[in-house]
Amino acid sequence: MSNQTNITEFLLLGFSDVWELQILHFLVFLVLYLEALTGNLLIITAITLDHHLHSPMYFFLMNLSILDLGTISVTIPKSMANSLMNTRSISYCGCFAQIFFFVFFALSDFALLTAIMNRKACVQMAASAWISVIVYSSLHTRSTFAISFCGGNEVNQFFCEIPQLLKLACSDTYLGEVEVLIFGVCLALSCFVFIILSYTQIFQTVLRIPTEQGRHKALSTCLPHLIVVSLFLSTGIFAYLKPTSSSPSGLDLMVAVLYSLLPQVMNPIIYNMRNKEIKASLRKLTGWRLFSRNKKWQFCNRKASKTDSYKKLLNLN
Repeated sequence: MSNQTNITEFLLLGFSDVWELQILHFLVFLVLYLEALTGNLLIITAITLDHHLHSPMYFFLMNLSILDLGTISVTIPKSMANSLMNTRSISYCGCFAQIFFFVFFALSDFALLTAIMNRKACVQMAASAWISVIVYSSLHTRSTFAISFCGGNEVNQFFCEIPQLLKLACSDTYLGEVEVLIFGVCLALSCFVFIILSYTQIFQTVLRIPTEQGRHKALSTCLPHLIVVSLFLSTGIFAYLKPTSSSPSGLDLMVAVLYSLLPQVMNPIIYNMRNKEIKASLRKLTGWRLFSRNKKWQFCNRKASKTDSYKKLLNLN
C-alpha cells in the first residue's frame, strides 16, 4: 500500500486520438442523444397533458421515458463534452455520481419494463422496484468507492463503469463484489423469470387468436418489448460478469454502447411512437399549439391592421 496515491480524477477512454474522429463521435452521439431526448420529452408531455392517457399503463410509460432520459443523460453528455474539448478527465466526485445515477436509472428502467407486464399489481411492483433499486445503487456505489485505488486512474471505458474501476483497485474487493453480485443477480433473475412467465401466457393467448392479422398485430407489439429487454439484460450481464482485460477492448466499448445507449433510444419508438393513442395525443397537442399560435398571429395582425388604420385616419384629419 506504500505506492497508493490519492486520486482526484479519472481518465476516461477516448474513442480516438484523431481530432476528426473525435468530432465524428461527438456528432453521432449528439444525434442519438437528441433523438432520445425529443422522443421521451414528447411522450412525457403528451401523457401529462392528455387526461385520456391518465391510466396505470401510461403512468408506467411516462416513468420509463423519465428514466430513459436520466440514464442517457448521465453518461452521453460528458462523453460528448470530452470529445469536443479534446480531454478525457472526470472528477472523483463526478465518477461517483455517474456510477450511482447510472445504476439507479438503468435498473429502475429494467424494473419498470418488468412492471409493465402486469398492470394489476402496478403500485406494489413500482414501490418494490424503487426501493430495491435505491438499495442496490447505494450498495454498488459504496462497495466500489470503499476500495483503494493504486493501479492508476485510466478507466478503459467512455464512462465510469464499475468493472473497469475495479481493475484499478489495490485493496481486497472480493467480499464486496460477491455481496453486490449476489444481490444484483437475484434482482435481475427475478425480473427475467417474471417476464418469461408473462410472455408464456401472452403467447398462449396470441396462438388462440383466430385471424392471422390479429396474431401478427399482437406479435409485432410483444416481440419488440422482448427484444429490448433481452438486449439490455444480456449485454449488461456480459459487461459486468465477463473477466476484464488489462487493455482497452473494442468489444467492451461496443457492449457498453449497446446497454447504455441503444435501449434508451429504441424505447420511445417501440413502446410509444407505435401506440395509436399516444400518436393521436401528439397530433392533437401539436395541432392545438399550431392552431393557437396561428390564432394569436392572426389576432396580432388584425390588431396591427386596426392600429395602422387609426393612424392613417388621424393623419388624414
